[in-house]
Amino acid sequence: MVFVIVKQHFKYVYRNCKVQLCLETKCLSIPVQNHSKKRNNGPVVGSRKRPSEGNYEKEKEHCIALFDQWSEADQVEFVERLISRMCHYQHGHINSYLKPMLQRDFITALPAQGLDHIAENILSFLDARSLCAAELVCKEWQRVISEGMLWKKLIERMVRTDPLWKGLSERHQWEKYLFKNRTSEIPPNSYYHSLYPKIIQDIETIEANWRCGRHNLQRIQCRSENSKGVYCLQYDDDKIISGLRDNSIKIWDKQTLECLKVLTGHTGSVLCLQYDERVIVTGSSDSTVRVWEVTTGEVLNTLIHHNEAVLHLRFANGLMVTCSKDRSIAVWDMASPTDISLRRVLVGHRAAVNVVDFDDKYIVSASGDRTIKVWSTSTCEFVRTLNGHKRGIACLQYRDRLVVSGSSDNTIRLWDIECGACLRVLEGHEELVRCIRFDNKRIVSGAYDGKIKVWDLQAALDPRAPASTLCLRTLVEHSGRVFRLQFDEFQIISSSHDDTILIWDFLNVSPNGQSEGRSPSRTYTYISR
Repeated sequence: MVFVIVKQHFKYVYRNCKVQLCLETKCLSIPVQNHSKKRNNGPVVGSRKRPSEGNYEKEKEHCIALFDQWSEADQVEFVERLISRMCHYQHGHINSYLKPMLQRDFITALPAQGLDHIAENILSFLDARSLCAAELVCKEWQRVISEGMLWKKLIERMVRTDPLWKGLSERHQWEKYLFKNRTSEIPPNSYYHSLYPKIIQDIETIEANWRCGRHNLQRIQCRSENSKGVYCLQYDDDKIISGLRDNSIKIWDKQTLECLKVLTGHTGSVLCLQYDERVIVTGSSDSTVRVWEVTTGEVLNTLIHHNEAVLHLRFANGLMVTCSKDRSIAVWDMASPTDISLRRVLVGHRAAVNVVDFDDKYIVSASGDRTIKVWSTSTCEFVRTLNGHKRGIACLQYRDRLVVSGSSDNTIRLWDIECGACLRVLEGHEELVRCIRFDNKRIVSGAYDGKIKVWDLQAALDPRAPASTLCLRTLVEHSGRVFRLQFDEFQIISSSHDDTILIWDFLNVSPNGQSEGRSPSRTYTYISR
């Protein structure tokens, strides 16, 4: 007697062998009776011959006839009972038989039932790599993707959710082909298919320009009449509004860089400003806050509360917060530009309050007393103090749980506002860090050393990242202290004691690497035939 040990799922045995299935030991014991007979490598089912006697065919037909008469529920119950009486190798054979029957190409089947829109909706959730793969499945899948304009929908989804995509769509002029119904004016799906990799290439180029410091530089000479210096600024696609040391507010055309308007009225330097589509709000060393009408430049309101210079202000959603050299923070309700009332005065800092920021949950303030204080926006009650800077704090931004601050100790600190922990200290500036901004990718800082530094935010939040990898690039063009900056995915705009405003453009970089002037913007135009 010879015994051969094989795995339970082994599909082939010798013909005319007695097979004993041992489920407990997970093996098959096969006694080989006759070595002289030719071996058969067919499947197990085929090796089991039905006896010649009996009425199998008649009985089978009779069972099928009865089966067909039953309800679906009864048929299922019968098959379940039948399967439960089978042995393991029979279950395996049935499983192999059912697998291809259970596979359904629902993307092809849905249009055949008049449900093209459901097939399109399912495939519209795919990313670009998966959409490319889906187009190669078969002609029907390719038709659904093409007629459903799924590459157009993918690009529209990215434009809605990613500011970099939105900015590129506006600057490269393919936004006009998006968010429109199917008309003869929009290109076919193939245009969007070819557009997608071009967009990805543009994004990679922009990211490389940021990392390598490649940019085109434009310069606005403010030509202040008396005291020189641009203390604050804000910009949008059309204009730049700046606050100057000479007490004026200048509005510049962002395309031509020409001065469109000069607002006068403050009797001291304009130290801070913010604007929206209706009003410009400015704070000055004359201790007042003024509200101006954007289009006409008319003074709508003047707020007299602080005893010394108004160093910073923020407003949003009917709330304004101002801070002053007098060590106080004022919280205002803004019902309208002409109806602004004082809600609460926050005290607790022991030196000038240099900067404030807020959202619906917290007001955050930073002071020359080396501390950051957190207050409840709704109740104006004190919450906690963030300690760590060794000298006074000059700038700060707060968003979500993250606070980023810059100090006269020449460092930048990242904080978790909820627990008050310092997450990282960034070192590199040689003098006071005067201004700081961050987005989801980068921190950009400006200092009294005249330098602007670009930092990797995600790396800074990773405690394992070496300090030497955090600063991506140092930009040196200002000849004086950097007072204020703002940036987006494509540019930095900064102002300085040197009486200039600089526009650092990382999108329109000339091929020869020259940093002066603006290269032509690339556009993606569809020409119908």
